[in-house]
Amino acid sequence: MAQAVRIFWATLGSLALALAVMGVVLPLMPTVPFALLAAFCFARSSRRVHDWILNHRHLGPPIRNWQERRAIGRRAKWLATASFFGSVGIATVMALPPVAIAAQALCLACCAAFIWSRPDA
Repeated sequence: MAQAVRIFWATLGSLALALAVMGVVLPLMPTVPFALLAAFCFARSSRRVHDWILNHRHLGPPIRNWQERRAIGRRAKWLATASFFGSVGIATVMALPPVAIAAQALCLACCAAFIWSRPDA
C-alpha cells in the first residue's frame, strides 16, 4: 500500500513539474504554483527529486521564499496581475457572456488580493 501511495505522489509531482516547465515558456501559464505543487508531491515520494527542485536555480528560489516566509516576488505579483487583466480582456474580446466575464473577474480579483497580501520576496 505504501508503494502505491508513493507512486501516486510521484505521478502527481511529475505532472505538476511538467506543467511548471511549460509555464516557463508559455506566456499565460503559471510556473510557481505548479512548482510548489511538485515540491509538495515529491516531498512525499522522492527526497532526491524534492531536493533537486529546491536547489534548481530557477524553480528553487520562489519555492523556498514561499516555504520560509510565505512570500511572493514583486515581479511575479506584477506578472500575475497583468495576466489576470489579459485574461479578462481576452474573454471580453471573445464576447463571452457578461456573467461569465464577471465571474472570471471576481475570481481573479480574489486571487490578486491574495497575491498582493503576501510579503514581497
